[in-house]
Amino acid sequence: MTTEGLERVEISLNGSGPAHEQRLLVVLPALNEQESVAKVIGEIRASRPDADVLVVDDGSTDRTAERADAAGALVMRLPFNLGVGGAMRAAYRYAHESGFTSVVQVDADGQHDPREIEHLLAVRDADVVIGARFAGRGSYVVKGPRRWAMRLLSFVLSRIIGVPLTDPTSGFRLVHGRALALFAEHYPEEYLGDTVESLVIAHRAGLSVAQVPVVMRARETGVASTNPVRSAVYLLRVVVAVGLALIRRRPESEHR
Repeated sequence: MTTEGLERVEISLNGSGPAHEQRLLVVLPALNEQESVAKVIGEIRASRPDADVLVVDDGSTDRTAERADAAGALVMRLPFNLGVGGAMRAAYRYAHESGFTSVVQVDADGQHDPREIEHLLAVRDADVVIGARFAGRGSYVVKGPRRWAMRLLSFVLSRIIGVPLTDPTSGFRLVHGRALALFAEHYPEEYLGDTVESLVIAHRAGLSVAQVPVVMRARETGVASTNPVRSAVYLLRVVVAVGLALIRRRPESEHR
């Protein structure tokens, strides 16, 4: 399996099961998450024993890949860091080529509760289902410029897509068959593209988007990547991401 600009990808297939009609793959894009990845894999297996688990080691310098492999997950090792968008594009391509029908993205840091996956799977009339942090469940809070940017982005994307969205940057999401085929070829790799632009791409390809409220947990290990400077820049990046999504060439009609 290859992805654009990637010369070498290693994948360990421990635990891969036989093909069946409905196949769910839970994907954990992971960068230096050795302290939490095994626990998250165990929680996924406990809540969704029917699913395969794939950890995309996005150029980690710690033992993320080794601990994921020891926990029984499929492991895809990227030779260098591509970011979440690049990691998920590689995962979508692998899932599509391997015959999976649905993919759920889950953070490897433990913030997404795997028990919430059932709420995403319960939505059967949408191609992309977002697990929303700000939709009436839980007490997850974002403050300052980042929260302002999220509110602006929610308003703009809700108008573009025609569906009320309160958390379009959530990385906890479900992608079904038609969207999976689309994202395997057209998933954006840029920062925020994997969340913001991907929704616009899906909408412009004639696919449906929905959200369900979920509970987000506090990060148990590691350090969040945001700081005051990055939060201030976030608003500008949001504007750029939406702009790119609107001017980029429409996906081919074969994915409609």
